[in-house]
Amino acid sequence: MKAIVTGANGTVGSRLSEHLRSHGFEVVSWDRSRVPVDDYWAMEGFVRSVAPDVLFHLATASRPSGRSNESWLVNYEWTSELAWITRQQGVRFVFSSTAMVFSDHARGPFTLDSVPEAPEGYGYEKRRAEERIFQQNPEARVARLGWQIDDQPSGNNMLASLEAQMRERGRVEASTRWFPACSFLDDTVRALLALAWAEPGLYMLDANERWTYYEIVRALNERHGGRWQVEPTEHFVFDQRMMDDRVVLPSLKTRLPSLG
Repeated sequence: MKAIVTGANGTVGSRLSEHLRSHGFEVVSWDRSRVPVDDYWAMEGFVRSVAPDVLFHLATASRPSGRSNESWLVNYEWTSELAWITRQQGVRFVFSSTAMVFSDHARGPFTLDSVPEAPEGYGYEKRRAEERIFQQNPEARVARLGWQIDDQPSGNNMLASLEAQMRERGRVEASTRWFPACSFLDDTVRALLALAWAEPGLYMLDANERWTYYEIVRALNERHGGRWQVEPTEHFVFDQRMMDDRVVLPSLKTRLPSLG
């Protein structure tokens, strides 16, 4: 089996690439310096030359190159072209979206019937990309992800954010009124691989059944030796949880037994 992974150096992409290789996949990373994302024929030729079984599109505009409107180019236009190319070539297409397609003013928890309405920024671009994908490729799989949790404090994950807060402020503030969409990174990548062979459609990957950010941070603090000073706040009020009975990730409590 062969897979193309965009964003292969990112938080999810690097771990997914490891997971794919452990299952016997040949993994080909998409190098944007060699295959530009605004050249359709270069992209089409690259996918045809690799002839993958599946393309995982995880990339974001995390490393700006100075192009005009680059975030829209990467999050929407590139996504649209990849959806079309994979449809034409019979390649399975898995796109990682985000819980941020719902604005902070929306009322969660969210289900598949909830209408995403992020009015601007990253969440807006991702929700527009979701719509475009299914126009271009009805056989695609779209996975909305929450905040990833890992035991390594690097990249864009919850542990890295908590460590940064502690370094910069000497404390970690955590809302008792925020229910974040989140899951452990290893569980997420296993689910992404499984979704490549699931029915086409929209999926939501979230392991948070009922816990606040404050409760999760306290449990993580216990897991990592109690090295943070955790202070409860009520400054962010939001239920971001995503409910999808078709995708059952291991509960946060399996990794964080001290959760109530």
